[in-house]
Amino acid sequence: MSVDLTNQAQQAVDLAKAAGADEVAARIDQSRDVSFEYRDGALEKVKDTTSQGLGIQVYAAGRYSTHQTTDLNAERLKSFVSEAVAITKALEPDEFRKITPEELFQNRPDVDLDLVDPAVAQITRDQRLAWCEAIDTVATAHEKVISATAGVYDGSSLSASVSSNGFSGTQRSTYCWYGSEITLRDQGDKRAEDSFYVGGQHVASLPEASTVASTALSRVLARLNAEKGPTTKAAMVVDSRIAGSLIGRLLRPATARRVQQGQSYWTDLVGEKAFSDKLTIIDDPLIKRGFSSRHYDNEGISSKLLPIVEEGVVKNLYVDTYYGRKAGLSPTTGSASNRRVGVGEQSLAELLATVGNGVYVTSWLGGNADNTTGDFSLGLRGHIIENGQIGRAVGEMNVTGNLRDLFSRLEMVGNDVYPYSSTLSPSLVFADVDFSGA
Repeated sequence: MSVDLTNQAQQAVDLAKAAGADEVAARIDQSRDVSFEYRDGALEKVKDTTSQGLGIQVYAAGRYSTHQTTDLNAERLKSFVSEAVAITKALEPDEFRKITPEELFQNRPDVDLDLVDPAVAQITRDQRLAWCEAIDTVATAHEKVISATAGVYDGSSLSASVSSNGFSGTQRSTYCWYGSEITLRDQGDKRAEDSFYVGGQHVASLPEASTVASTALSRVLARLNAEKGPTTKAAMVVDSRIAGSLIGRLLRPATARRVQQGQSYWTDLVGEKAFSDKLTIIDDPLIKRGFSSRHYDNEGISSKLLPIVEEGVVKNLYVDTYYGRKAGLSPTTGSASNRRVGVGEQSLAELLATVGNGVYVTSWLGGNADNTTGDFSLGLRGHIIENGQIGRAVGEMNVTGNLRDLFSRLEMVGNDVYPYSSTLSPSLVFADVDFSGA
């Protein structure tokens, strides 16, 4: 199958060259995605979709454009490619748009990333239903349950990429996820809601469906009788399950594109001690069974470890070839893979005990962060930390501040890495954070 896709991608490259393109890169993607959703004791939704598409990047006479199609019929493909080249030649030139240099294709790793589980293709309708029923049985067991939805999602993807200057590669992966969203009856007209899902490339690596449902139910039970949180300045403990989202907001402007366009507070930070020495972040595309593991990125740049922050010191940005040329920066990679956040030695319980009093954040509820300044305001829900223990549930709160300042006040990191994410982060503890609420 991968050989067939590679041949088709090569055909598109050859057609574009014959039509007058100087350089060409082509990629074909195939995927299958299956989803079962089971609500309140009955199967509610089933989807089984397959897709295939070609994307080509055309470089002609100093000009550049991208084009996509789902029609790979040989005759129509020839017409599509010829038209794409003609359109490209009519565009304004861009001196910075050039195909990925061949030297960036070199030293591609060949380590087995173990991203494909043949068992995923063998998952039957009966198995999906059995998972849904096992989840539903546990999720609906409590007397306060209003509704519960069990979801099972699985599938596979395969891509083949070819360029006119020597690149050729294929990447393949599978996935399976399941879990539950639960709503409980709370005080008066209030409702308590939460969810929990697990996933991975390999079915055998997942915990039992009933265990996942039990976790989802315990999470939503902890939300009962939630009060509006206080306005205060206190320590903030961010649960590992949602810490990756905060890391993502921190790193969103850490790109050559944002820097070149004057939209990043990371400008001129490389080599500087910008954050707490408790913060280390490494982009690692070579983690076995990592959610974003890969041998090369979407430009064909060979994968390697990329330190972003080491003990508070900024080491690298995400630099693609185009904005790297515009900003005068050497390319690293233009897109994130797996992010490993440095861990500490304490469990979550030990972190809470050390903090004593503060706010334990378990969910983000919207908000925004300014890429240029780092200023942010995020809605949240969680619990008050009292005497080192998780106390009453709170919501209707916001946390505000500046991301660079916040991560300068990172005091502790846990050892409880959340495994179901491409950002592998433990719980994080910040000092003197501003909360607004009642």
